[in-house]
Amino acid sequence: MPTTITKPKHNLLSDSPKSKILAPYVQMRLNKIFYDELNSQNSIFVKFDKNIIRKIASFISGETKRSCAIGIAGETASGKSTIAMDIIDTINMFTHEYCLENTITRINTDDYYYDRSDMVKAAGSFAEFAKNYDLDVPEALELDLMASHIKQLLAGRKVYLPKYDLSGTAKRYDNHTLALPANIIISEGLFTLTDKVADVFDIKIYVDVSSNVQKERFYRRAAERNLGDSADEVYENAASKAKIHIHPTAASADIILTGEADRNRYKQFINRVLCVVEELHHKDLVLF
Repeated sequence: MPTTITKPKHNLLSDSPKSKILAPYVQMRLNKIFYDELNSQNSIFVKFDKNIIRKIASFISGETKRSCAIGIAGETASGKSTIAMDIIDTINMFTHEYCLENTITRINTDDYYYDRSDMVKAAGSFAEFAKNYDLDVPEALELDLMASHIKQLLAGRKVYLPKYDLSGTAKRYDNHTLALPANIIISEGLFTLTDKVADVFDIKIYVDVSSNVQKERFYRRAAERNLGDSADEVYENAASKAKIHIHPTAASADIILTGEADRNRYKQFINRVLCVVEELHHKDLVLF
């Protein structure tokens, strides 16, 4: 399909001379919000790099005059997708109130799994296919294509994204979903912060979870996906491959979140950040 170049409709003050003046103030406000949360009981944070606060302040103030890409990674059943959707929903509610457009676009890393539907048919079922095909390595996904799509969106181009069928067919539909350029591009998945794609993200988030909680969530999901007797083998493989491919990506993360906090805590934190946006730019609203 043809690619259309479209500049995102920013309701920003990115060209305002006030931007450089506002950035230090925004950073000061964010410092308090971040450290208050870090030091609170049942915090959403495990830790964060203090330099990320300066970067976020630069986007919010309009000092950085482009869209922002956020990548969220973590093990299977860590809560990364739930956290990503809570972030998206909270921002969308805020922007709806102020009639902002083109604010946030989601990229699902899982949609970039290679089509292996023929192999599923040959195996007779997804459960049998999963015994012999490793879905828990970065090579199972077309991450180069994902990186290309994110770069195109950041450059202001519309992109048609693939859609992967998670019901057990291993079918991928290419050019399936139209994605519009936006102020924020957010993506989550097992391998979102691995080498082939990590460099496209301005803000890198890793979601940490205890093995007990992860295992409980995994088996609940396995039952929903009809993995049957292969669930144990799939889990053991996922856990072992995570040590090789996923755990190391935490070292490059700007923010490490716990995947076990109450969902309202993530939303409350985002809302506190959005309050800074509202405070500074009530009339000419800035959002990244």
